[in-house]
Amino acid sequence: MTDTDMAELGAQLRIDSIRSTTEAGSGHPTSSMSAADLMAVLLAKHLRYDWNAPQSLNNDRLIFSKGHASPLLYAMYKAAGVISDREMLTLRKLDSPFEGHPKPRSARSSWPGLPWVDVATGSLGQGLATAVGMGLVGKNLAKRPFKIWVLLGDSEMAEGSVWEAFDKAAHDKLDNIVAILDMNRLGQRGPTEFGWDADVYANRAKAFGWATIEIDGHDVKAIGAAFAKCAKQKKPTLVVAKTVKGSGVSFLANKEGWHGKALDAKQMEAAIAELGGLRGITVAVAKPEEFIDDSAVNTPIELPKYKLGTEEATRRAFGDALVAIGKARPNVVVLDGEVANSTYTDAFQQAFPERFFEVFIAEQQLVSAAVGMSVLGKTAFAATFAAFLTRAYDQIRMAAVSGANLRLCGSHVGVSIGEDGPSQMGLEDLSMMRAIHGSTVLYPCDPNQAARLTAAMVDLSGISYLRTTRGKLPAIYGPDEAFPVGGSKVLRQSKKDQATLIAAGVTLHESLKAYEQLKKEGILVRVIDLYSVKPVDAATLQTAAQETENRFFVIEDHWAEGGLGDAVLDAFTGGDQSIPKVTKLAVRILPGSGKPEELLSVAGIDGLAIAQAVREAIGAKTPPVEVRPRLI
Repeated sequence: MTDTDMAELGAQLRIDSIRSTTEAGSGHPTSSMSAADLMAVLLAKHLRYDWNAPQSLNNDRLIFSKGHASPLLYAMYKAAGVISDREMLTLRKLDSPFEGHPKPRSARSSWPGLPWVDVATGSLGQGLATAVGMGLVGKNLAKRPFKIWVLLGDSEMAEGSVWEAFDKAAHDKLDNIVAILDMNRLGQRGPTEFGWDADVYANRAKAFGWATIEIDGHDVKAIGAAFAKCAKQKKPTLVVAKTVKGSGVSFLANKEGWHGKALDAKQMEAAIAELGGLRGITVAVAKPEEFIDDSAVNTPIELPKYKLGTEEATRRAFGDALVAIGKARPNVVVLDGEVANSTYTDAFQQAFPERFFEVFIAEQQLVSAAVGMSVLGKTAFAATFAAFLTRAYDQIRMAAVSGANLRLCGSHVGVSIGEDGPSQMGLEDLSMMRAIHGSTVLYPCDPNQAARLTAAMVDLSGISYLRTTRGKLPAIYGPDEAFPVGGSKVLRQSKKDQATLIAAGVTLHESLKAYEQLKKEGILVRVIDLYSVKPVDAATLQTAAQETENRFFVIEDHWAEGGLGDAVLDAFTGGDQSIPKVTKLAVRILPGSGKPEELLSVAGIDGLAIAQAVREAIGAKTPPVEVRPRLI
């Protein structure tokens, strides 16, 4: 294609962005128009992509981090000949894969999605961070020469997650990443922070160790030269392209008040006329160089085994299990947020250093990189303290929108971590992970269970989460015990049970202590290990309610809201069975520092407090020993 042809293609992309948004009655035509020339040159000259094999590791990747410019992306698909004009004009319609922001095809979504979209975007500031994960796969694992092209908006450059990505990409010398900044000066409500000051963006990128190129984003010759130069760089490159929002149409160009607004039919006709009328240009996108897939073969996983009665932390069992899984599954990768010696992912690092990736203390980048790696076929585990995953909640949420397979481990949960105090305590994690669409939430109470559940996560689809504790816990299950996802274990039961104790993790052991004390007093209770928090074992819970006088005590090292107690209640919604009386024993006061056993006591979730709560509920006498009051 000549420069003139590419300029014509840019005009076509603008027109189609206008047409589809006008047909939809909503959308972002002006945000699409500013980047049209950039994408025209990329599509015609530099992108290497096999549209019939979108999952191929040979392909370049294209990420619209400014996902609201989706009309431009769909116009590119039309120009490439992979969708029809009619399909493009279904933008934002019910049941159309051409949504308001791009989304991949996923079996876990009711909406069809698109096979050429790798990750969902629209929550700004995440595209470049995901590209880092892809870049790590291309450079360090697959060793393929594909490029990752990321279209950034200037508004999203205010997001901290963008700069986490700049830092990580430079640190790992990811020269396969090209970020294209569509610097169009205008955001949603007015001018962006730095307007058209290209030097600000370029200097910041240089400070992180990137190469930079500043261009006129509407000069197709300059765009082509810049993209060609990117291929020769030995570091990631930022192309700072000065553009005009609404470019090509006089009543839109550089005008405020047009963000996220579609043109009406009359305005559309005027805009198309000013852009020179409809075109029907089709681009033959170059295919990538072919490389043979040399993936290794999976073998059976031989998990570590812990003897009954011995003590080990579930976080240690998680790390040990990762090593066993890594031996059997060559596609497994592990990412750390600079806490590998606490989550015990350092065991995997020692065994498989080439498949271990240090992301440092950048939790948003941690999750996004794991998503990027999973998109390219890796089985990615990411681990940090549960409390710090809250920083990356939007990335986790968007991973679910993407239909990504992501395995997370949050350690150091609850007041039972002890002296480090509340800043380090994961007390919200069950709530937040249960709320993720299609998620699986697992909470082991002993090392054998933790190892088994870690192995189960390997083949789970969607977002899965393992909650691990800091302190050592006794092994109460044998190494060959099975723990199906969605199940539970009834550890104590009789026909005379007056209540059911439901717990997981550290409070399961406290519940067993309470059971022994109550049994001595002639009070029998059922004890359920609810290790699968989501999906929850509704059948076992419903049976327990029927057989234990509809009286439940749920004990959890977590805030009372959204955790184990609410998961139990969910088992009784939507059916004919009456809801049991549920007493939640949970953390209700802001904890401080102290020994684990002291903090469990203060929170009212240790064995003594559990036993006393049962006595009070059934009207039993308190034994002639001092029982501390529960603080609530």
